[in-house]
Amino acid sequence: MDLQQVNLGDVLLVRVNEDRIDAAIAIQFKERMRMLTAGHRGRVILDLGRVTFIDSSGLGAIVAVMKFLGPERPLELAALTPNVARVFRLTRMDGVFVIHDRPPETPRGAEDAA
Repeated sequence: MDLQQVNLGDVLLVRVNEDRIDAAIAIQFKERMRMLTAGHRGRVILDLGRVTFIDSSGLGAIVAVMKFLGPERPLELAALTPNVARVFRLTRMDGVFVIHDRPPETPRGAEDAA
């Protein structure tokens, strides 16, 4: 599961560098997200710009991460591709998450591979 984190102060940006979040990697995704967000105390923005497919297991994994983070560390989503946006719309999860058109700008050299 290839995730990349960028610490932007009170915001932790996590990029998903996979084209799918499905049953095959949902458990790995949840575990990696727990590890990456363990010490962070602010908003978490999940950049889904490279994800072109998500199934119910993938959606469930994202919801599980949101619940794990709790209300004090809100999980927001960014850069949903059309197919992924459709899944969120059809399941009405687009009303549960704050969804940004694009991820926040990152300063040059701020990216930490994780």
